[in-house]
Amino acid sequence: MEIRKGIAVSPGVVIRNAFMFESEGYRIPRHIIKKDEVEGEIHRLEKAIEDSKREIHDLEQKVSENLSSEIGSIFGTHRMVLQDVRLKNEIIDKIKRANFTPEFAVSLALRVYIRKFQDIHDSYLAERVSDIFDIERRLLKNLLGEKREELKNLAEEVILVAHDLTPSQTASLDTEKVKGFATDAGGRTSHTAIVARALGIPAVVGLGTITADVFGGDTVIVDGNSGVVIVRPDDETLAAYQTRVKTIHVFEERLATELRDQPSTMGDGKHISIFGNIEFPKEVNINVRYGAEGIGLYRTEFLYLGAPKPPTEEEHLEAYATVVQELQDKPVIIRTLDLGADKFDYLDNRKEGNPFLGCRSIRYCFENPSIFKIQLRAILRVSAQGNVKILFPLISSLQELQRAKQMVWETMEELEKENVSFNKNIEMGVMLEVPSAVIIADLLAKECDFFSIGTNDLIQYSLAVDRNNERVAYLYCPVHPAILRLLKVAIKAAADNNIPIGICGQMGSEIEYTAPLIGMGLTEFSVAPATIIPEIKKIVRSITFEKAKEIAETACQFEDPEKTMAYLRKIAIDILPEVFDGQNYS
Repeated sequence: MEIRKGIAVSPGVVIRNAFMFESEGYRIPRHIIKKDEVEGEIHRLEKAIEDSKREIHDLEQKVSENLSSEIGSIFGTHRMVLQDVRLKNEIIDKIKRANFTPEFAVSLALRVYIRKFQDIHDSYLAERVSDIFDIERRLLKNLLGEKREELKNLAEEVILVAHDLTPSQTASLDTEKVKGFATDAGGRTSHTAIVARALGIPAVVGLGTITADVFGGDTVIVDGNSGVVIVRPDDETLAAYQTRVKTIHVFEERLATELRDQPSTMGDGKHISIFGNIEFPKEVNINVRYGAEGIGLYRTEFLYLGAPKPPTEEEHLEAYATVVQELQDKPVIIRTLDLGADKFDYLDNRKEGNPFLGCRSIRYCFENPSIFKIQLRAILRVSAQGNVKILFPLISSLQELQRAKQMVWETMEELEKENVSFNKNIEMGVMLEVPSAVIIADLLAKECDFFSIGTNDLIQYSLAVDRNNERVAYLYCPVHPAILRLLKVAIKAAADNNIPIGICGQMGSEIEYTAPLIGMGLTEFSVAPATIIPEIKKIVRSITFEKAKEIAETACQFEDPEKTMAYLRKIAIDILPEVFDGQNYS
C-alpha cells in the first residue's frame, strides 16, 4: 500500500481499478496466465522485443539522415536497452514465476527502472525517465496490437491515472466509466480541475510521480475531499473507505432532501442567493435538483470542443436556449468566450511565452470580433426567452468594458434591423479577476449592472502564482491578507454604487469561506459541483448576518494565513462535521 498526498481539486471519494492513460492510452491489467500458456507468452514477448528493435533501428536511421547522427543516437540508446539480456530475463522471470502476462511483466519491470531513475538526484539521469516510458510504450504497442483498450471504449468503471489531462480531454471523459482521476501535474484552479468539478468527478492532482507508482489494474482510492490517493490499499484501509463512501453518499442525499425546498436565508432573515456554475447544458438539471436558484456562471468555451471549426450562431443559440428553457424564469449569467491561456484554441497557432498574461478572454474576443459577434447575437436572441445576463471576463480597464458594451450595442442595432427579438435592457456585468479591475471597481461599477468575483485568476494574478504549476501550489492562498483586502475593496465598491456582487470562483465553492464572505457583504454565490449547494445552504441557515460579520472581522485580523484557515475550518466543522469526517487537516 502507498499513500500519496496531492492537491484536492474535485470533492468525493471513489474506489476503482486504475486505467493508465498516457499518450498511447494503454490499460495493462494484472492478468494471470495458465502454466501451459507460459512458453507461448514468452515467445510473444521475444517477438515484440525484436519488432521494437527493428522499428527503433529504422527510426534511428531516418532521424540520422534527416536531422543528425547525434539526435539519431538517442534511439540507439533505446535499442541498447532492449538488447539488455538482464532486463529481458527479469521480464521472463515474472512470466514464469508469477504467471503474469507479458504486458504486465513489461510494465512492472520497466516501472521499477523508472522509480530508480527518479530517485537519483542527477538532472541528466532523471531526464532519461521519458526514454524508459517511450520504450515501454513501444513494447506494449507491439504486444497488444489491436487488443489495446482505448479511453473512449472502456468496458468497466475506472480511475484514470495520467501525467496530466488537458481541459479538452477532461471534458470529453465518459463519466459513466471514468469515476475519478489522479495526475502527476496540475493545480487546484486549473481549467482541468474546473471541468472535473463540473462533471462531478472526484480528482486529486499535483501528485508528482503517481504514474510511476500505479500499475494498470491496481485498486486505487481517490479522496477528492482531502487530496489523498491510496494505491493498493490493505484490507483494513479498503474496508474503512468503502464504509466512508456509503456514509458520504447517504449524508449528501439526506442534506439535499432536507434543504432542497428550504430558502437560503440566514438566522436573522437575510437572504443569500446560491446559483450553480455549469460548463454544459446537461448540468442544469442536477443544479436545479440540488436547489440552485439559477445559473450564476455559464462557461461557454466548451462549445468549441472537438469541433473542426468555430460553432455557428445557431449552435450557440441551441445550447443557450436549452439552459434558459430548463431554468424557466430563473436567471442565467452567460460568460462571453474565455479562450486562450490553458483553454482550447485551434484558431491561432501563435505560441505565447506566458499565455495567462497574453491574448486570452476578452482580449481574444476583441482581436476576433467576428467570433465575438456570433456569440453576442446568440446571447441577445436567447434573452427574449428568459432571464439572461451577459458577463465579460478579464476586464482590466474601464476602456475594455466600454468597448465590450459598445460591441453589444452594435449587435443590438443589427438585430433590430433584422426585426429579431431580444431584451433591450439586458444586464451586463464584469468579472473581477484582475487586480487592476478591483482597484478601479468604483469606476467599473458606474458602467455595469453587476459584479462577479473570479477568485481563481484574481488569486493567481495577485500572488504571482501559476495555478497550473504544482511546484508553487502551496503559495496559492485564498485567505492571504492581500486577497481578503482586495475582496473588501470590491464588495465596498459594489455596495457604494448599489449593484449586486457575487462570487463564481472556486473560493465560493469551499464551505470554509462561506461565512466570512457573507460577513464581508457578499450576497450571491455561484458554485460547483451542484452537490455542494446544500452544504453552502446549511452554513447560511446556521448563522446570522451579525455572526458572519464577526467571523469576517476576526479572519481579516490574522497576519498568518494558516491561522486564518484553521479558524475558518473550525467554524465549518462545527456546522458540518460530516463533510470533514476522516480528513486530516493538521
